[in-house]
Amino acid sequence: MTVHVCDTCRSGQEAADAPRDGALLSERTKTLAAEGGDVIEIRAVACLANCKRGLSASIQSADGWSYVFGDLTTEAAADLLTGARLLATSPDGLMPWKGRPDTLKRGMIARIPPLRSISPES
Repeated sequence: MTVHVCDTCRSGQEAADAPRDGALLSERTKTLAAEGGDVIEIRAVACLANCKRGLSASIQSADGWSYVFGDLTTEAAADLLTGARLLATSPDGLMPWKGRPDTLKRGMIARIPPLRSISPES
């Protein structure tokens, strides 16, 4: 399970000479994952091309669906980890709606199908 956080995202709230809020979200997510002993990989990426709805992140599953989120805040690190845990433990490869943090319900941009089919028929 991998969480990609756009570290170049600007919220528009930070000062021009301050670190970008995307970078703050990325660092907070890495710190929380390390503190919690998570096996979830956190990667900072240069751009998710979702600038109109930044801060942005994605949760990528190797064998299931992947998700792109926007309209996040610097406080969304714990929500991203919760979403990654939900997706990692999902029996059908989909992130369940129940238990999903509100930021990930409201901020969902896209759901991307797995590269390999996970249906029993294939």
